Amino acid sequence: MNNLHKLANAIGARNDIIYVVSHEETRVLDTVCSIAKSLKFPLCTWSMASGVKPIHGTITTKSKYFISKKPDDEVILSKGDLPENPLAILDAIQNCSQDAIFVLYDFHTFLKDAGVVRMLKDVVTTLKSSYTPVIIISSVLKIPVEMEKITTVIDYTLPTPEEISDIVTGIVDYMRDKGKEVLHLQDIKDDIIKACKGLTANEIEDALMASYIEHGRLKPEAILEQKKQIIKKSDILEYYEATDKLQEVGGMDNLKDWIRKRKHAFTPQAREFGIPAPKGLVLLGVPGCGKTLMCKAVANYWDMPLLRFDVGRVMQGIVGSSEENMRKAIAVAEAIQPCVLWIDEIEKGFSGTGSSNFSDAGTLARCFATFLTWLSEKNSDVFVVATANDIKQLPPELLRKGRFDDIFFVDLPSMEERKEIFRIHLQKRNRDPEKFDLDELAQGSEGFSGADIEASIEAALYDVYSEYMGRVDISTFDIINAMKATVPLSKTMEDQINEIREWCRKNRAKMASSRGGNMIVRRT
Repeated sequence: MNNLHKLANAIGARNDIIYVVSHEETRVLDTVCSIAKSLKFPLCTWSMASGVKPIHGTITTKSKYFISKKPDDEVILSKGDLPENPLAILDAIQNCSQDAIFVLYDFHTFLKDAGVVRMLKDVVTTLKSSYTPVIIISSVLKIPVEMEKITTVIDYTLPTPEEISDIVTGIVDYMRDKGKEVLHLQDIKDDIIKACKGLTANEIEDALMASYIEHGRLKPEAILEQKKQIIKKSDILEYYEATDKLQEVGGMDNLKDWIRKRKHAFTPQAREFGIPAPKGLVLLGVPGCGKTLMCKAVANYWDMPLLRFDVGRVMQGIVGSSEENMRKAIAVAEAIQPCVLWIDEIEKGFSGTGSSNFSDAGTLARCFATFLTWLSEKNSDVFVVATANDIKQLPPELLRKGRFDDIFFVDLPSMEERKEIFRIHLQKRNRDPEKFDLDELAQGSEGFSGADIEASIEAALYDVYSEYMGRVDISTFDIINAMKATVPLSKTMEDQINEIREWCRKNRAKMASSRGGNMIVRRT
């Protein structure tokens, strides 16, 4: 159901208070204006700064707030009337004897006042023959408990692909009128529309104009800069430059194959073919084996923004702010879609949900419930990748089917995978892997994680550089010596690793690698 139908249905059902959640006042007002004209209702807006502003038609009232008028005299609402006083506009609505629509901007700021709430309830309960719906437009949803039963909430959705296409066409026509032709539009229009998804109409226009001014043409990549601004302003999510490539992740061939098959699963063509948008992945496994690296590589491979969601930033001390932050984080992620939402060590962020009622008055439990509901119901192109090390701390309801597409277990790398990891890290440091004995390195690094291998190479670089100051390069011998001084994670976390493997075996998590990893670590 589109925005016009949602608002038309609410007014058609004669709802008295309609709360529209949107940053786009102009778009919402255009929709309301279209409905008012079809119903032949006069329409006016009100804000604290500007007072009344008639949009079309004439509205009369017997408000007592008009000085020099008798209480029973009808007054025509005119531009600039009743500024700064929310009680005055509510009194005008209550004493309006004709069908009319009133749009109130940012009225949520006055709903903290008991007198305003009482007056608004009186507007609803006053018996009169006319229908005067009050439409509150606000970017945040804040409804007092006393008004929950009498308020209809409408989430005004962002521009659809069709609406974005119209905006792009309008910008192109504007540029042509200025004598500046936009070349090859048809070749990139689908990419432009995809990049603009999640932006408001004004943000789309600004991004397109900025792209043309900076690059001399419409460029999908330039629109990402506008999305970065949204993330920075949210102060809850972090934007990461996803520069890590899929081929730079050693091993995990099963997981890589899963990712490659879904590269084009977010396109309209995939929807027409009957493919649902992928929801997300949980990567369980041994610390240091590439789970975080894979999150970044997925975003890079799919050409999507990567957002890091820190649950700790959501939880704040003010009552009610944590729940609002959770909703805000979800809203920002959906505004940036298509994107990859990365939640690192999710078990730490949501640990303690079972005792939340005693420890934090249920705040964490409510935030977790909001997140779970969103995971189950979301139809946006937000792909959630969650990593976890400690299985015992994961709430079981998080892993049930329908919330994530799959659960993959990332084990310690096998010998062939360790060779691949050595090759990748040597190349990243401008060394020719063919000059090293990769077989010997792989054999000598049994039980090492990818992070252990990288640390060993870095240690060898430090050792050789400090002794020869760049006159001699590292060799296989130097890396092996560095590995001998390294205590791998498989020894320091032997019990935990075995426990993780046993859990994944029983719960049938998919193996990220087809090469089997190492066998269960045994005490020596």
